[in-house]
This record gives sequence, structure tokens and C-alpha cells, in this order.
Amino acid sequence: MLEQLDLNFLDSPETIACFLLKIPDGYALFETGPHSTFPVLLKLLAEKGIKLEEIKHVFLTHIHLDHAGAAWALAEAGANVYVHPRGYPHLLDPSKLLDSARRIYQDQMDYLWGQFKPIPEEQLFEVADLQSWKFGDTEVRAHYTPGHAVHHIAWQVGADLIAGDVAGVRIGKGPVMPPCPPPDINLDHWNESIDRIRELAPARVWLTHFGVVKNVETHLNELQQRLQDWANWIYPWFEKGTAASEIVPQFQEYVKNQLIEEGISGQELEKYEKANPAWMSVAGLLRYWYKKTNAQSK
Repeated sequence: MLEQLDLNFLDSPETIACFLLKIPDGYALFETGPHSTFPVLLKLLAEKGIKLEEIKHVFLTHIHLDHAGAAWALAEAGANVYVHPRGYPHLLDPSKLLDSARRIYQDQMDYLWGQFKPIPEEQLFEVADLQSWKFGDTEVRAHYTPGHAVHHIAWQVGADLIAGDVAGVRIGKGPVMPPCPPPDINLDHWNESIDRIRELAPARVWLTHFGVVKNVETHLNELQQRLQDWANWIYPWFEKGTAASEIVPQFQEYVKNQLIEEGISGQELEKYEKANPAWMSVAGLLRYWYKKTNAQSK
């Protein structure tokens, strides 16, 4: 049985989660959160009487720092780490990943994400689509689900699906929002991945940001509608060649108004912004339209 652990990112509950699974020889962990929340993870495990060395396997949905940033620390304690082949080289040698992230986050990098170290080759494993592992009576199966990132995997555990970011961000009983950071946003691939989730028909979808979704079909429909809405909102600005810095405050207001219309206010608005900063979706969707129009013109 899966158990959700709230990593209390930036002292904000219901923002980043990871998921614990008891297996015959210890535990498997899905997602790790950033290294900045690693002390919280240690505390939560200790409260359950679990030693770090008992985490034998770490399954990552993708390598973004809010999902995989503490994977190296779990590997140091002995865990094997499983990742999409396109994410594999960046965990083996994270220098390019860190350089890219540092350009975005600058002097906030360490505060937000903590450290990020290489994972030894002998503990790092590339995952094939539909590859599976059997732990006693429990099977874990990988499903390639690009769209948010080219290196994205959703992990099926029985009737449950650990969906990373491909199933969106939803805090509490609020609306679902699509996280659209650069560089890999692709609406065609994302919609195909959503269709794949529909075909799997999970009873529950587990969101890293944040919680468990049981009304899966309604959730996925809403996600697709808002993903297209955001892309359509950005497109005229892209077409005019407007700078991202000019678009960001207007898009932030647009997203904030959507949340308010859905009854979100106060701290819940802050949680959404921490889990899915609106400014990142501007950069991601501008890049999406740039790549799409370039591809069409060739």
C-alpha cells in the first residue's frame, strides 16, 4: 500500500510529496523531493521507525530538482535509482542540469533545491517503457509519459498511478493546473500521455504536487482544457514577439484570477505558486510555440 509523505517544501505543506511502498526487503520510494527537504524526509522516516538504509529502490518520474533532487543522498545510503534513459546521463553527471537550473534560479538555487551530486553508475538504472519489477505480490510498471518532460515516467502500482507532473498540479480540492516549465513542453505528446493514462484507467492518481485524485476522468479532462487554454493565451504574445518579462505579470494575474474563480484564496494561492510558479509556464509555452512554428515552416 502506498503512503504519501508531505515534504513541507519552503515550510509549506501540501506542495511537494513523495510516496513510500513497503516491500519484502525494505521500502521503495517514488520521487524524493529536492535535497532542501531531505531533513524532512529523514524525520518522517524516523517517525515511522524506518532507517534510511531500508530504502532499497528509488523510482523517479523525471529529473527536475523538485522530484529528483535528493536521489543522490538516497543512493549514498545504498538505494538503487531508476530513471528514463534521457534522464540517466544527467544523474550520472549533473553538471549541465545544474548549470541550466542555476541560470534560472541564480542566488536562490541552494535555498530552493539544496545540493545535487552524481549517482554512481552501479546504482543508476535506465528504465524501458513497460518495464516492470515484482516485489512480493506487488508489481511496479513504468509508462513513458512525455509532454511535461521528454524523460517522464508514470509508475503504475496495482490500481494506483504515480503521475509526477504529467497529471498536473492540484492542491487540496482546488482546480488542476498544468506545470509548463522549459524546455520540453509539447502539447501533442502531453495529450497522448493523458490518453494513455485514460487507457490504464487507474483507480487513483498520486500527484507530487499534491495528493491523491480519485475522480480521474474529470481531473484529466480539466487538465487538458486548461493546458490548451494556457497555450492559446500565450500564442498571440508569442506571435507579436513580446518579451517574456512583459508577459509574466499579466499571465500571473490571469492564472491568479482563474484560481480565485475556483474559490482559491490566501495560503492556498501561495501553495499553488510554490508548486507551479506561473512565470515558468510563460517561458515553457513560449518555447513550445517557437519549436512548433519552426517545425511547421520546414
